[in-house]
Amino acid sequence: MHDLFADEMQEQAYQPLAARMRPNQLSEYVGQGHLLGEGKPLRRALEQGFVHSMILWGPPGVGKTTLARLVATHVDAHFITLSAVLSGVKDIRAAIEEAQQVRAHKGRKTLLFVDEVHRFNKSQQDAFLPYVEDGTVVFIGATTENPSFELNNALLSRARVYLLRSLTAEDIGQLLERALTSARGLGKTTWHFDEGVMEQLIQAADGDARRALNLLEIASDLATQDPKTHEARIGLDTMDEVLKAGGRRFDKGGDQFYDMISAFHKSVRGSSADGALYWYCRMLDGGCDPLYIARRLVAIASEDIGNADPRAMQVCIAAWDAFERVGPAEGERAIAQAAVYCACAPKSNALYRAFNQCLADVKTDPSYEVPNHLRNAPTKLMKEQGYGAEYRYAHDEPDAFAAGEEYLPEAIYQRRYYEPVSRGLEIRIGEKLEHLQRLNAQSAKKRYSTS
Repeated sequence: MHDLFADEMQEQAYQPLAARMRPNQLSEYVGQGHLLGEGKPLRRALEQGFVHSMILWGPPGVGKTTLARLVATHVDAHFITLSAVLSGVKDIRAAIEEAQQVRAHKGRKTLLFVDEVHRFNKSQQDAFLPYVEDGTVVFIGATTENPSFELNNALLSRARVYLLRSLTAEDIGQLLERALTSARGLGKTTWHFDEGVMEQLIQAADGDARRALNLLEIASDLATQDPKTHEARIGLDTMDEVLKAGGRRFDKGGDQFYDMISAFHKSVRGSSADGALYWYCRMLDGGCDPLYIARRLVAIASEDIGNADPRAMQVCIAAWDAFERVGPAEGERAIAQAAVYCACAPKSNALYRAFNQCLADVKTDPSYEVPNHLRNAPTKLMKEQGYGAEYRYAHDEPDAFAAGEEYLPEAIYQRRYYEPVSRGLEIRIGEKLEHLQRLNAQSAKKRYSTS
């Protein structure tokens, strides 16, 4: 007689450890206590047998697919899974037809799980809407990207978004312990770890359950094992070999990328040299192009430092140039130098605010004519029209400043955009501008008194 159970066990043995250790029931699920803890809304709904369409948003390896499978099991729903990377409209139609047949012949609801749902285009996402609306399927989408940017509003309005968080060190430790003792995992062997190895493994997992189990599996393959006693040792040398490839979590095109860029920019703006260095190194470690950071620093030098320290712009451009001349080994350090310089520099956004305000005014104000005295008059006709008349050449005036001369259109001649802050070089710039404004005021007073 053929032993089906033996076949299943043999098939499981060829599966990766992460697949073998996938929980079979909700009580085995680790992490996401803010969603599935006692008394939480999602937990209560599942305990009552209710399920609704949802979007599971979170980084890789936090249990999005596993949770979708467990939800289907918990409410006894037919489970269909699609990958947005591999599937098209034809696959969507086939899944809907299968769900309709299941409902018609068995009276069961269908849970349709779409992995990486953000990769579906608008028309593909729209294809689900009528079937979510009429209850043909309960829709669960998984995404690592911000649903607000990547998913249609129509789909978002029909599904509740749940944010899944990276697993804690305690969560990862619990998963590893289960894998080491479970018959589905590595439980047929007694495992011994050198001091500090388990902590190193948990840290390297970086909150990713799949990565944790994959690293453990690689370590178990490299470990020293005694076939007679079924005991094995994983030492520091083994873990060093496992972790050589590095590979911290970093998505160069996704939310993590923009989150770290934001943290880097805010660290520089907040004058934290340590924060700037940390996030810069995190991005380098994840494979970010250093020149992207160099370009961002040039923007920071203008936006957040401005004329409080104009040398910041020069330092940033020099670091960019250095990278292109000497390559990454030395160039990455040059960019780090620029980041630290910018973090330590006095800060001013006066130029940034002035530029933005002026642009906004130009877009909304009338198209004021250039005052005649500011126009060139290269022809006789232009001179006859008064172009250039009464223009005062600044270099012919005391201190090269034509006190009282106006350079804005008459309707807005009193408008001021640039207001220096009391930091860095802008202290001196502010003093200079105040002095010039006093000279303008004195000139206007004399003009009115003689008229």
